[in-house]
Amino acid sequence: MAAAIHCLSSSCLALPSKFGNLSLNGLSTSSTHFPSLTFSANLSHFSQGYLSVGPSQRSVRRSVVCEAAPTKKPDSAEKRARQAEKRRIYNKSRKSEIKTRMKKVLEALDVLKKNPDAQAEEVLSIEKLIGEAYSIIDKAVKVGTLHRNTGARRKSRLARRKKAIEIQKGWYTPADSEVTA
Repeated sequence: MAAAIHCLSSSCLALPSKFGNLSLNGLSTSSTHFPSLTFSANLSHFSQGYLSVGPSQRSVRRSVVCEAAPTKKPDSAEKRARQAEKRRIYNKSRKSEIKTRMKKVLEALDVLKKNPDAQAEEVLSIEKLIGEAYSIIDKAVKVGTLHRNTGARRKSRLARRKKAIEIQKGWYTPADSEVTA
């Protein structure tokens, strides 16, 4: 037979007095002694909860199983959840901005690559876009949104793509050491 006692934090301290009228398999707790049953007065971490009392399934010896469970998260866990959600939204917007800037640079490079009459001066506007993308990537690495290797890889991707187009158009001639490396 299991019994449940619902209590608030102030009334949980008076639990031993509530067992005076509790019966367990027809036996009253006032007539039966439970030497291993003790109560702690330090229940301050449970603001609201329940206590379930029931006998164990052993037939040789009777014992009482007590469980007290909190019904809500501690305040520190709620604060951590709020902070994590705030950081997630912040990081998501930063990563989205990085993707947008990279996409703009790559699209501009594709337009330049497909244009047969492109001039070397057209690279200057793309270099400005690349500089803005680098700045956003560096800021994301600085605040911890991106790992530094990820930031370096993305910056390298933009630089390699620009250099490949400059080589293809004949605006840049790599030195012998760069070709062999």
